[in-house]
Amino acid sequence: MDKFTKMKDLFASVEVDANKFYNSGNSAAGTRVRKGMQDLKNLAQDIRNEVTEKKNSGK
Repeated sequence: MDKFTKMKDLFASVEVDANKFYNSGNSAAGTRVRKGMQDLKNLAQDIRNEVTEKKNSGK
């Protein structure tokens, strides 16, 4: 569950940069959005693997 909480926090921080990029035209924020989205993707995959492992172990 820690990873899920971390994912929510990461999404919130990406949202701030996304607003800066789309609404203010801050290109540096766009770079941070791209990095944050990659981090979210990797974290989501970790969560998927963890869920599958737990499901298959019968717990």
